[in-house]
Amino acid sequence: LPVFVLQVWLWRHAGAWRGREGAPYSTLVPSDEVTINYRHGLPVITLTLPTRSERCQFTVKPVVTTVGAFLQDVQREDKGIERVEVFATDGNKVSDATLMEVLLMNDFKLVINNTAYSVSPPVKDKLSSEHATEMEDIKSLVHRLFVALHLEDHQIRKERELLQKLDHLKEELLPLEQMKARIMDSAGVKTSRLLWVGLALMSTQGGALAWLTWWVYSWDIMEPVTYFITYGSAMAFYAYFVLTKQDYIYPDVKDRQFLHYFYRKSKTQHFNVERYNKLKEDLAEAEESLRRLRQPLHLRLPIQEINDKD
Repeated sequence: LPVFVLQVWLWRHAGAWRGREGAPYSTLVPSDEVTINYRHGLPVITLTLPTRSERCQFTVKPVVTTVGAFLQDVQREDKGIERVEVFATDGNKVSDATLMEVLLMNDFKLVINNTAYSVSPPVKDKLSSEHATEMEDIKSLVHRLFVALHLEDHQIRKERELLQKLDHLKEELLPLEQMKARIMDSAGVKTSRLLWVGLALMSTQGGALAWLTWWVYSWDIMEPVTYFITYGSAMAFYAYFVLTKQDYIYPDVKDRQFLHYFYRKSKTQHFNVERYNKLKEDLAEAEESLRRLRQPLHLRLPIQEINDKD
């Protein structure tokens, strides 16, 4: 008898010590209080609500339902539940983002208020490897379809964020666009002026050669002069190619000179070209994301991937 009394005393004090160590629950209820049965392929979890003291069944969809969603359903069913959590057998808390399919693979503890229920899910029949692979493909497809069909709230929130981002980018780009337009106008005027100056110089050169040929000297004297002028022009074009690695093509030369004036004017006007380009890229990406978000649902589903599996 003294030995029995000593064992009872040690058992009680050990329980008190465990309680003082911060255990997540104080009472452990046998597993028959929470049962899990499969009906039509879906698990049905039956438990006793603490406030109403009545049994309640919860049918879950293990492929798409998370632990957090299941716990919220339990709290909505009984408003007297202040705390409901799920722990693994080793005492670690199960994340709310865990799928019920993963939770039902092993034993776990369901804690409601200060009462812990030991739950042992039934063992399902083993499937063949081929059938299991097909089931996994079907589950994956169903999960993707469920996510795609229940993204209305997420889509609205994402669309609102993209619209706000577009407005912010446009506000930042507006003064830069105005400054860029002024700089481009100035660079365009200077480039056109340079082209007209080139035409005037060539016309002057041609007139001077004609005057020297017919009024001052003869062709016999001016022929070597024109030859060296032509050869000097060829050397100038070749030097342009050596320096720029581009052929002397008039549209390319015009664009190159335009960019030269543009960047020189940008420095004097403190126009940040890199920041402008970055904002334009962000604006294009945001517009593309918004366009894809507003596409019909059948255009955004991975149809090709589904066909490949078929």
